Amino acid sequence: MYLLSPSILSADFSKLGEEILQLEEGGADYIHLDIMDGHYVPNISFGPAIIKQLRNITKLPFDVHLMIDRPERYIKDFVDAGADIITVHPESTIHLHRVVQMIKGHGLKAGVTLNPATPLEAIDYVLEDIDMVLIMTVNPGFGGQSFIESMKEKIRKLRNIIDSRGLDIKIEVDGGVKLDNAREILDCGADIIVVGSGIFDGDIVERTKAFKNL
Repeated sequence: MYLLSPSILSADFSKLGEEILQLEEGGADYIHLDIMDGHYVPNISFGPAIIKQLRNITKLPFDVHLMIDRPERYIKDFVDAGADIITVHPESTIHLHRVVQMIKGHGLKAGVTLNPATPLEAIDYVLEDIDMVLIMTVNPGFGGQSFIESMKEKIRKLRNIIDSRGLDIKIEVDGGVKLDNAREILDCGADIIVVGSGIFDGDIVERTKAFKNL
């Protein structure tokens, strides 16, 4: 059974609490939180203070994707805010292994995010240490982009690497995931799909259920 992690980047922030409860009602497994600093990616979203407030609304695990420079400076802040999983980009830090160990040292699950142009080789030497790989199937920074078709082969290759090594690592896919392509993405080897506008541009409860019933 795959897991669904709706991205609140596409939510209506004027009624964010209400929409998160609708995600719960629809059967979402995680809440995906995209953190952007305007430096690593060309957009700004929100930070630990918002996550801390949302933590009081739901018990769903918080899947926190850090698209920020030098994430090691803020790991403790996101831990204290209520994150359950934190993923970072190899290009965002000089010492990827150290950041992974920082996250795991706080008792959280640690993941690494690969942009479309970032090769799988970038995580060769941390695969034994991580719990998740987030494959971006759009260039990060903005919601509503179209899925990059060539990323399907990247998902398949990563699935083969993980299985051949006998590792317990989840593959998460984020970017352009819709009802009409989600099944194929899962068949490529994904364990978790991130959905933004595909859920929030309509009846949230019903669309969440539709993704869970694929």
